[in-house]
Amino acid sequence: MNLTLRIWRQTGPDEKGRMVKYHVTDVSPDMSFLEMLDVLNERLTLDGEEPVAFDHDCREGICGMCGLVINGVAHGPEKATTTCQLHMRQFKDGDTIDVEPWRARAFPVVRDLVVDRSAFDRVIQAGGYITAPTGSAPDAHAMPVPKGDADAAFEAATCIGCGACVAACPNGSAMLFTAAKVTHLGLLPRASPNGTTGCWTWWPRTTRPASAAAPTPASARPCAPRASRWRRSASSTVIS
Repeated sequence: MNLTLRIWRQTGPDEKGRMVKYHVTDVSPDMSFLEMLDVLNERLTLDGEEPVAFDHDCREGICGMCGLVINGVAHGPEKATTTCQLHMRQFKDGDTIDVEPWRARAFPVVRDLVVDRSAFDRVIQAGGYITAPTGSAPDAHAMPVPKGDADAAFEAATCIGCGACVAACPNGSAMLFTAAKVTHLGLLPRASPNGTTGCWTWWPRTTRPASAAAPTPASARPCAPRASRWRRSASSTVIS
């Protein structure tokens, strides 16, 4: 396939960015989206141009570092698929593809398609720990878990912390991520995430800078498990 890419280029966090057009030829439908970007970067390097900076790590759909906004959709057009697992067969020969970084205040652009994800780190640091006994690990069946709790914890644990919920709703916050962590940890045997008060302190830290003053409890929002319910609109994913 021959494709036209419109990629966001920005040399630094304080610099002005812009969309730059590139043409990529002979793209195999079996390539992943990141492999296609690798091909583009190899050509740019050989031509003496600056390659496009983008995040990636495992490339197995687990870590979530590869998050990009592709044609206005977080991670691209294929549902429940990370960017690294998105294959070029989802596009057609001659397509024009817009590639942008996460568009959210919580994720400021560092360079090109790379964003600062430390907002999620602050969520974990604020209350993402469990109280568990020390010593040897208990036997697997020593602490029975009700089937409903196990199912709910498993669903919450599928959140990989990629930030798509924030990128899809840039005026909101990391409600889905926060609710998933609170729900998952709260359902574990003999463990809980810092109590009810901790839930209220997690929420506002997802978007405010580390140096900013903490908001009052009245301005915070609860981290109820039902907050993880969501619906998909024509343009983005929003919390119901």
